[in-house]
Amino acid sequence: MILFLTQPAQKAGKGERCMNEFDERYSTAEDAIYDAFFLLLKEKDIDKITVSDVIKKAGIVRSTFYNHYENVPALVEAAEDKTIKDIFTLMESFHPQNDKDMCHSYFLAICNYTKKNPFLANLLQSPRSDAFFEKAITMFHQYVTDVSYTIGKNSNKAFSYYIAGAIGISIGILHKWIAEDYSSPAENIADIMSKIFMSGILPYLNGR
Repeated sequence: MILFLTQPAQKAGKGERCMNEFDERYSTAEDAIYDAFFLLLKEKDIDKITVSDVIKKAGIVRSTFYNHYENVPALVEAAEDKTIKDIFTLMESFHPQNDKDMCHSYFLAICNYTKKNPFLANLLQSPRSDAFFEKAITMFHQYVTDVSYTIGKNSNKAFSYYIAGAIGISIGILHKWIAEDYSSPAENIADIMSKIFMSGILPYLNGR
């Protein structure tokens, strides 16, 4: 008979337990804040949401909110960053192989996210929409150039104008799609946005 001797599992130290408990509490509170914020977006405009609204909906105390965010604009900015991260995760799940696939996957992810997520649909109709899309499209261009090893040659000023053009086009198309209650398939809208970006914007961004 062969005996397998194993060491007993070591118990987590007091400091490690405290850190794990802190991380869990932090994640739970943050999730509650996000969930409350997204629920509130179905009830009122983004610029009408207050800290009191969020803590009441989330079932937390005011100090817990301020442990995570300075104010509602800080929460909105964090939600924007989370949205962009979610969109890139969706895009990469399509396994794009080239610039064309990447563009289509990116805009399809935006369309799907807009249709399912009240935050982005609400954001597109707020004064923050330009700033959000500037961040999103700049990050997407960086992603494309990193993957395709294409180096842009434009000046910063020219680049900012090209980005502004891409922002205006994207917001205009999505506004129309939302106003028409998403009557066209997301694939069709993504195809339109992708073709415009590939033929009218990306060549200039890359200095071609």
